[in-house]
Amino acid sequence: MKRFLFLISGFALLVGCEDVIEVDVPNDEPRLSIDGLIRLNTNLLNTEIRIVATETSSFFEEIGSANLDRIELTNSLTNQNINLTENPLGSGIYIAEWSVDQLMQGELVLSIDYNGSQYEAKTTFVPTVPFDNLIQGDGTLFSGDETEILVSYTDEPNREDFYLFDFDFEEYLVSEDTFYLGQAFEFSYFYEDGLEPGQELNISILGVDEIFYNYMNQLIVQSGGDQGPFQTPAATVKGNIVNLTDSDNFALGFFAVCQTFNGSIIIE
Repeated sequence: MKRFLFLISGFALLVGCEDVIEVDVPNDEPRLSIDGLIRLNTNLLNTEIRIVATETSSFFEEIGSANLDRIELTNSLTNQNINLTENPLGSGIYIAEWSVDQLMQGELVLSIDYNGSQYEAKTTFVPTVPFDNLIQGDGTLFSGDETEILVSYTDEPNREDFYLFDFDFEEYLVSEDTFYLGQAFEFSYFYEDGLEPGQELNISILGVDEIFYNYMNQLIVQSGGDQGPFQTPAATVKGNIVNLTDSDNFALGFFAVCQTFNGSIIIE
């Protein structure tokens, strides 16, 4: 897995978090973990919803897929809902196809029944802006072997935006527009390990709300950048999935619906 370093051109991309709870809970019972990040291409009429459910041990190590009794997604505004089914069986991957329009309006409620408990998470669609440009730079940091990628985009002036960047290889970065509201913004991202000429990088920009921004910020800080958003370090960050039956037996992970723009670049 590639490790990264990054350099800011302008203002801070990674800032402190608020209202996110770190927990370190010794518990012999397996704990449910949900990867509920829905990356939405708003140019499509329909999209596949994909939720991954796993179990973790008392030391927050993944121990296998979770066999859910029920998983349902409801739009509170339109009162429409859809049930997700496991495919393939035993994988812990639950999928369904739904209208993109249903995911872009109103409050979305994810309901899960598992092991005698009812879990719930609520979110709303978060828009974002596309990349203006992705280009390879020639800058370096320390060893001289780093690869620089210049990322540019133009912030929307009429709203407060929070961003999540996926730089491939399970590497993530967050930013918020406090210091560049409505402006064109550019920063350099450095891959520490040498990338091979001809290698393709797939990079995404996602719109996130402040709660998910804080959640990802904390996970990035804890993991040192070498884990994905749903791989849990020893001191875990509590997400937005609530156990309505037993609040102490909370689930790990997060549920979010994010407009996403993708870009790719071939290393020279």
